[in-house]
Order: sequence, then C-alpha cells, then structure tokens
Amino acid sequence: MRWRVRQVANVVNLSTPLGLALALAGRGTLRRGPDGLLVAHAVRLPAKAPAFTVGNVVLLRLDDAALARRPRLLVHEARHATQYACCVGPLMLPLYGLAAAWSWLRCRDASSYNIFEVRAGLADGGYPNRRKVA
Repeated sequence: MRWRVRQVANVVNLSTPLGLALALAGRGTLRRGPDGLLVAHAVRLPAKAPAFTVGNVVLLRLDDAALARRPRLLVHEARHATQYACCVGPLMLPLYGLAAAWSWLRCRDASSYNIFEVRAGLADGGYPNRRKVA
C-alpha cells in the first residue's frame, strides 16, 4: 500500500494534475492501472517514447495489444511515478532532462546513463543498456 502515499504526494506536488491535463490535451482514454496508476491510452505524444509518466499518470502511445506484449512496462512507469513523489513533482522534468543529456554525452543514448531510467529498470522500460562494464 506504499503506492497510496505516492498517490497523495503526487496530487499535492501537482504532478498528477499536470499528467491529467496532458492526458486530456492528448485526447487519451483514462483507465485505472496497477498500483494506483492512471493509464491514458492512445495519447498523442510529441515524444517518440511508447510511454511517458507524469505524476501517477502514464501517457501511452501503445494500444492494448502492444501493451500486453510488454508486461513490465507499467512496473517501470510506476517506478517513475515514485520518482516524481521523491523529486518534488514537476521539478523532476528538468532533472530528467539533465540526466538524459548526461547519458547522451556519455554514450549517445538518452537512457543508459540516465539515473531515472536506470533506477526504473532499463530492461523493464524496453531500453538497451549501453553502459560499459569494467
């Protein structure tokens, strides 16, 4: 039930309301997801990512069949929802951008050295791991 604390934190820090506004702007269909997530299906996202989380709202470009083929994706996105609660909500967006830029500088990939993606689980999110193992 820790996700309930995350739910409340992400409403208070305004990241979930922002996610809901983006879901509505992208004409997504909202449904309840696992662990207190709200999943907006068929959202028109400007990003190429199959999913993007803002607060407790997962904005999906995938249809139900594609999501079913990626059973760990919502686990990965739930971890991002927790990161929003820990990073004071929308403040996570510029922090995420900096982490993606750092990763891009390291290996020409926005996720492999991005601490947010690494902590959410690269494989669960469908990202390659280009980290050099010493």
